[in-house]
Amino acid sequence: MAVEPDATHRIDIVANRHRVRVIHGGITIADTLAALTLCETGYPDVLYFPRADVNMARLERAGRTSHCPHKGEATYFHLRTEDGRIEEAAWSYEAPLEGVHGIKGYLAFYATRVDRIDQTS
Repeated sequence: MAVEPDATHRIDIVANRHRVRVIHGGITIADTLAALTLCETGYPDVLYFPRADVNMARLERAGRTSHCPHKGEATYFHLRTEDGRIEEAAWSYEAPLEGVHGIKGYLAFYATRVDRIDQTS
């Protein structure tokens, strides 16, 4: 699925055929064979995890949202760990814009706020 709001900006969402995991503090937060890779002009690729494959009990909705003109309103989540809370470690587009509707029901994690995001065969 591709979104082309203008000639200089493109978003592609592709099924990721690998096992993808988010690990923090030795605990697996997400583990899936059904991730999506979002490729957007000017940004590194982002892995999106289906909520069913995320330990949602470890996430706490943050009060902040932000707006992306290409994807819509982002909602943020704190990650609860044994060592405390990691602020806004993940985000989701609860009602993404039409061209990126495929990421609805998925979450993404900031690679800089968790120990590892692994992709294996």
